[in-house]
Amino acid sequence: MTGETESEPSAARSNEAATPPRLGTLILLTALSVLPVNMILPSLPEIASAFEADAALVNLTVAAYAALTALAEIVGGALSDRYGRRPVVLAALSAFVLASLGCAMANDIYIFLLFRTLQASIATCFSIALVIIKETSGGHKAASNFGYLAMGWAIAPMIGPTIGGSVEELFGWRANFVLLAAFGIAALALAISEIKESTADLSRRRPAYFSSYRQLLSSQRFRLYALCMACSMGTLYVFLGGAPLVAGEALGRSSARLGLCMGMVPAGFILGSYLAGRYASRMRIGTVLVAGRFLTCAGLLAGGALSAVGVTPVVAFFGACIFIGIGNGLIMPAANAGVLSVRPDLAGTAAGLVAAMSVGGGAVIAAIAGLVLGGSASFNVLLGVLLVPASLALAAAICAAALDRRVPAAI
Repeated sequence: MTGETESEPSAARSNEAATPPRLGTLILLTALSVLPVNMILPSLPEIASAFEADAALVNLTVAAYAALTALAEIVGGALSDRYGRRPVVLAALSAFVLASLGCAMANDIYIFLLFRTLQASIATCFSIALVIIKETSGGHKAASNFGYLAMGWAIAPMIGPTIGGSVEELFGWRANFVLLAAFGIAALALAISEIKESTADLSRRRPAYFSSYRQLLSSQRFRLYALCMACSMGTLYVFLGGAPLVAGEALGRSSARLGLCMGMVPAGFILGSYLAGRYASRMRIGTVLVAGRFLTCAGLLAGGALSAVGVTPVVAFFGACIFIGIGNGLIMPAANAGVLSVRPDLAGTAAGLVAAMSVGGGAVIAAIAGLVLGGSASFNVLLGVLLVPASLALAAAICAAALDRRVPAAI
């Protein structure tokens, strides 16, 4: 009788630890990890005025945040492999809440910049959400769920400036950080309730940091997935930097029209992510990668062809660039599933490392493209430049698919 009484709580604890968090909770964590990136952009002039600071100094809120985001991804992923997903998520959310409140209460620009930079700790929640899905979904279902996760990742920065601008206009810029802190507290409560780990899970995680990175980078599969993602991200960055240069005059210098046209790419990303969520579980990872990259390259080539036969350049260009979003929306979930399958015991490290490599590699590609484009590029020249990283991503996808056929990924 006593033995039964003692064993029942033990079984209950084991079941509780094994119960995965709801997909909706992980989508919310993912959305929160990117929402602060641009939610405060409409408030930057007011922040500069409040602190009587130079605009260039206030703009560090974007650059410093981006830099620490990459660091948070790398460090947070590795720590989650060593100490578990739950404590890292809870620590990241707690730091984010405190940093958001610090920004709201700051009375000095440098104190504000310090807390704003510390807000980037939330970025690690995206990588860990991917890992949790990989560990709890099983099989090709993970790639499908990654698609829905990517939709949240894309929608949050689209609506962020609208939310931030509205809150700032009604209550002042500090209210944005109070709102972010409230979001963080809500996410922390959900994480405490739903993200569980068993003692067995934790006992298996004690990898050495530098050895983990070496093992991942020595994998041909990991390098191909990372290259595909970096070139895909680079294609997007080249578009974001180049489109305003070439389209401004054609759109009559209308910021509203330019914003509407450029918004077609993130809309395409959401569509691609939705398609990945619906259909990725039925296909090989390599097949999804090739399909996504082929769509992007074909779309860019079609845009050039339409422009050559007399279609309005603006229509041809932005119509073609929709396929950048669709292709990226398709391949990012699949590539992440592939990355996490390389070494399941190093999934957190892999997720953080590939996220940093994708952003960093994309930034390098965009910088090189900026030198090529200069200040007098045309629509067709930009399409040609976009086709270079898109083609490299396609080549990496084809190689990854060929490798997948020889040695199937352990997903």
